[in-house]
Amino acid sequence: MLNGGCYCGAVRFEVDDAFLYAFYCHCSRCRRRTGAACAAIGGIEIDKVRIAEGRDQLLKVDESEDGYRCLCKRCFSPMVDVIREHRFAHVQLGTLSGAPARRPDHHIYVGSKAAWHSITDALPQFEELPP
Repeated sequence: MLNGGCYCGAVRFEVDDAFLYAFYCHCSRCRRRTGAACAAIGGIEIDKVRIAEGRDQLLKVDESEDGYRCLCKRCFSPMVDVIREHRFAHVQLGTLSGAPARRPDHHIYVGSKAAWHSITDALPQFEELPP
């Protein structure tokens, strides 16, 4: 079990340490959402993510039939994206207090990565999504 939460501590969540996949995303949307060169994301079934504190402090944005993004209403930290018809979640790995067993093992959207950022590891890189 891993614990996570927002910057101000108003929202806390638990997630099973059972990520199906993990990656670094370099798309321009993730850069703008996180303010970083890329986002570190872990994918998991939605029923393995539980809000422990601050459910009333969750702000759902970009809602659609497919899913939504969860931010803290107070500090606006991005935490979890509910995706694929509300069946899966993309957890921002930087919100976790511990290290997940599954680490990011590839980079996506490197075709649009920040010009000032160099990828220095040997992980596979994909211009967009893996085949």
